[in-house]
Amino acid sequence: MSQPDSRDRSWTILEILQWTTGHLKERGIETARLDAEVLLAHSLGMSRLDLYLNYEKPLLPEERATFREYVKQRAQERIPVSLLIGEREFWSQSFKVTRDVLTPRPETELIVSSALDFMSDENRAYEVVDIGTGSGAIALSVASERPNAQVVATDVSVLALKVARANADQMQLNGRVRFEEGSLFGAVPGEQFDLVLSNPPYIAGSQRSSLARELTHEPELALFGGEDGYAVLRPLVEGVGSALKEGGLFLVELDPRQAETVAGWCRDAGLSGVRVLNDLAGNARVVSARKADPTSGAVDNDEKEHTHEHSS
Repeated sequence: MSQPDSRDRSWTILEILQWTTGHLKERGIETARLDAEVLLAHSLGMSRLDLYLNYEKPLLPEERATFREYVKQRAQERIPVSLLIGEREFWSQSFKVTRDVLTPRPETELIVSSALDFMSDENRAYEVVDIGTGSGAIALSVASERPNAQVVATDVSVLALKVARANADQMQLNGRVRFEEGSLFGAVPGEQFDLVLSNPPYIAGSQRSSLARELTHEPELALFGGEDGYAVLRPLVEGVGSALKEGGLFLVELDPRQAETVAGWCRDAGLSGVRVLNDLAGNARVVSARKADPTSGAVDNDEKEHTHEHSS
């Protein structure tokens, strides 16, 4: 099949999807078909379902030109689809994303589902903080599911907070989520919460050369946790005990290889019920820990083995 910029024929939606899928696969892009569908749907102002319902529809030359530019940037520059179209779905919501924030990943939904499991009383005004909120994906997803919760979203990046506020506006949650600029708990000094949630930068700088090219388009501030990957995780765990109310829950995302180390730090910090939660791919993805409540009378023993839990 000739390239889709040929001037001597019309291209239907099905034909251009088939060509583009093959082209992206040749470039080593594993999600070739999905990427082709999302980019074409965006170019045409359609949903992906609309593509299937209009397979035989021929594309206009200007539509092909728009789509061709997206495909070029995806294939040659390795710009993630989310940045090309300016949005990413997370927890069944569409989040605006830019180069100033980390694109939300499906595995991060494990933090949301685990937090909601803990927040079983929908009428209770749980106090929640999301440290390093980025696009606001975690904070806004929790706020959307628990209308009575009092949610604070923090970030060290002013530009990230601007994106998070835009997402809150889009989801009509801006009056219910408080945004604070600052590093770790310095953004909420002296405050205590029922839940402390965080997807901090945890990639080791030493791994930089081996990472997928797509990551070069995302903010280093949100990706790298120092040379060993622990530059943010370490002080986060050290400070979380003071930021939690008694009986409160801490959930933090990390690299699977960091799970046992961080779980150990949680125990050293005096937290209890320490667990490692696995994502849907079976990888250790989140460490969960509680601040003991001496008035509850319940014994919350540490669990030193992995607890296999999945996001919904």
